[in-house]
Amino acid sequence: MSDRSSADILDRRRFLGGAGLAGASVALGAMPSVAGETAKPDPLITEVQDWSRYLGDGVDKRPYGSPSKFEKNVVRRDVPWLTASAESSVNFTPLHELDGIITPSGLCFERHHSGIAEINPADHRLMINGLVDKPLVFTMEDIKRMPRVNRIHFLECAANSGMEWRGAQLNGCQFTHGMIHNVLYTGVPLRVLLEEAGLKPSAKWLMLEGADAAGMNRSLPIKKAMDDVVLAFAMNGEALRPEQGYPLRAVIPGWEGNLWVKWLRRIEAGDQPWQTREETSKYTDLLADGRSRKHTFVMDAKSVVTNPSPQAPLRQKGRNVLSGVAWSGRGTVKRVDVSLDGGRNWQTARIDGPVLDKSMVRFYVDFDWNGQELMIQSRAMDSTGYVQPSKEELRKVRGVNSIYHNNGIQTWLVRSGGETENVEIG
Repeated sequence: MSDRSSADILDRRRFLGGAGLAGASVALGAMPSVAGETAKPDPLITEVQDWSRYLGDGVDKRPYGSPSKFEKNVVRRDVPWLTASAESSVNFTPLHELDGIITPSGLCFERHHSGIAEINPADHRLMINGLVDKPLVFTMEDIKRMPRVNRIHFLECAANSGMEWRGAQLNGCQFTHGMIHNVLYTGVPLRVLLEEAGLKPSAKWLMLEGADAAGMNRSLPIKKAMDDVVLAFAMNGEALRPEQGYPLRAVIPGWEGNLWVKWLRRIEAGDQPWQTREETSKYTDLLADGRSRKHTFVMDAKSVVTNPSPQAPLRQKGRNVLSGVAWSGRGTVKRVDVSLDGGRNWQTARIDGPVLDKSMVRFYVDFDWNGQELMIQSRAMDSTGYVQPSKEELRKVRGVNSIYHNNGIQTWLVRSGGETENVEIG
């Protein structure tokens, strides 16, 4: 095995003298393609196009804005056979279509237990009760008058990659890893509201409850609540989308997504966890010997190459950019390594953009591709020294009974024609 910088991979002189320059010459339409012949002029350059000929739409045609019609395939997608009901199901963020670290609000994956609750913010109330000195009820106007903060964090469903425990199943980065998004949240630290209510000394846990038809609820240790939990009313500069918990949701940085209760209506303080359905029959990790891991709240370090991937195959030989995302629920991502040969050799990827606590990072490797088969992998290392494990290492500890907390290394096989598949190395 060897380690080297991604900067070594791209031979720029070879690129300029090879396939990349040849492609550029054809586009210019100025170089002969065959001796004695001249390439035809490119009409996209030599002829005036309609978008340059006619007036476009006025400023109020799209008052809230929308993506270009040429991006209509960049959407969340579900797996129809995965669940019995769309109201208690999930769809997936198109990670292979995104860049940078911020997920557009309209592309954040959805996971509901009883469909989307449509709530008029004027009618919404948040109650704090239980082991507190002063039970309180807040309106949304009350909450928005409190000191607010802005935080960028990833939200990952505990079941992200859950179908892959027993082997490669779903042929798309969107479906294997798309239950995650990374968003700028605006809201009020939960600590502020709890201090106003006054926690009794015996209070050790909170129960967060949603206003949806499921009354989705989860137990949260007070230590975490007082540390960095935010009650958010905005994401990416706009009000929360209804599917993301409008008008109020919990933000639990670095912890599994089902704790981030949406449409939050009540917080009860108690002296022990509530043992709700979601933390007993669901969201526990069944081990090979039949015992279960419980309260597995933290999402460990994980990464995935988004391009190339099965929905984003390599299309051109020569110069290419490998891109991916990494995250850790325990701190910051310190390094991401990438292998092009199934883990025999690793190189350090280039992380570009903000590196924030419990937030995604974006990584790149610039490389030349001559059509050879590739076995692409990535592994993340976080600020605690934790290294993302292989799937085989994970199975030795956890078995294959669980569907949660699969953070094993993903492998993409790139074939000679650029087609890319989800595979595992035995």
